[in-house]
Amino acid sequence: MLTEQSAATVRATLPAVGAAIGEITERFYGRLFAAQPELLRDLFNRGNQASGAQKQALAGSIAAFATHLLDHPDRRPDAMLARIAHKHASLGVSAEQYEVVHEHLFAAIAEVLGDAVTPQVAAAWDEVYWLMAHALVAVEKRLYEESAGRGFREFEVVERVAETADVVTFRLRPADGGPVAGFRAGQYVSVRVTLDDGARQIRQYSLSGAPGETVRQISVKRVDGGTAPDGEVSNHLHARVRPGDLLELSEPYGDLVLASGPDTPLLLASAGIGVTPMVAMLADLAASGHRGPVTVVHGDRSPADHALRADQTTYAGRLPESAVHLFYERDAEPGTRTGLVDLAGIAVPPGTRAYLCGPLPFLRAVRAQLIARGVAPADVHYEVFGPDLWLAQD
Repeated sequence: MLTEQSAATVRATLPAVGAAIGEITERFYGRLFAAQPELLRDLFNRGNQASGAQKQALAGSIAAFATHLLDHPDRRPDAMLARIAHKHASLGVSAEQYEVVHEHLFAAIAEVLGDAVTPQVAAAWDEVYWLMAHALVAVEKRLYEESAGRGFREFEVVERVAETADVVTFRLRPADGGPVAGFRAGQYVSVRVTLDDGARQIRQYSLSGAPGETVRQISVKRVDGGTAPDGEVSNHLHARVRPGDLLELSEPYGDLVLASGPDTPLLLASAGIGVTPMVAMLADLAASGHRGPVTVVHGDRSPADHALRADQTTYAGRLPESAVHLFYERDAEPGTRTGLVDLAGIAVPPGTRAYLCGPLPFLRAVRAQLIARGVAPADVHYEVFGPDLWLAQD
């Protein structure tokens, strides 16, 4: 994919760029938001910017893409690109915005690396950027076409259910009375709200209801940031939104979706609010008559913190061959286990496809255990809520 000359230059300069990528992304976002402050107010997650998570994710994706081009010159990293493209499409990112990013990113590279950015180096990394950008634009164009070009749409809250002290489920129907488009179990929608300071912030929430329902259902955990900022949108939804209120929702997006035959062994593992897409998957499997074994694994702080537990166990109980394993850090009940999720002693049949959702340490630990048990890496699929820092930490 890279020209031979550019590949040689990128290979030679990747260590220097990689070592400076954190500073580069810091300066990039500073330049971008100084030039276009509305992007921080109305598009980018201000919490992730404040914590530095988005900067780490951008740095990791650029470095990973460049490394992939060098190691696999004839193959694109489609899984990584699809995950990013789905997130961009849910936000409404346009092709024109890649030009804006290019302008400020390359200015930041020049500022940080100085004289090391020769015309040859600039041209090589320019090629890397546009290979990634054009690939993303193409995928995003297809996603927009599949959603018939629909952007955000107003939905009315018809029901609010307190699942736990920190999780609330909202059920919503289109305010215009029109039909609800279908979705694939595991997908999410973007929710856009106007905050007290006028900012229109956007967050993604997995659809936790069964596919085919006439309403949308999302389950939102209130984010207590601790030393980091509290979740602006989650706290707004918890404190302010009641039945009768309107919310703006995007079409469904996301590539963590079931792709298996009716007899395929499945393992659905989640932790905390990562349970939301798994509940939708179980509902879909129960409705479709999945015949193969389904292993459900969930970890949480305590039974009282386990949102959607009744739905999770009820749908699993409708499957002809299922097993549910619950892990709690405290107050474990009879039939559940104390501690973090551990697959030791849990059957993992040959040919298992695994779907994981939860915090990054959980994902890493469960993926490693599955691979050690013989599950092919290509059969382990995951979703990270928020910026995908997996690449940034590899």
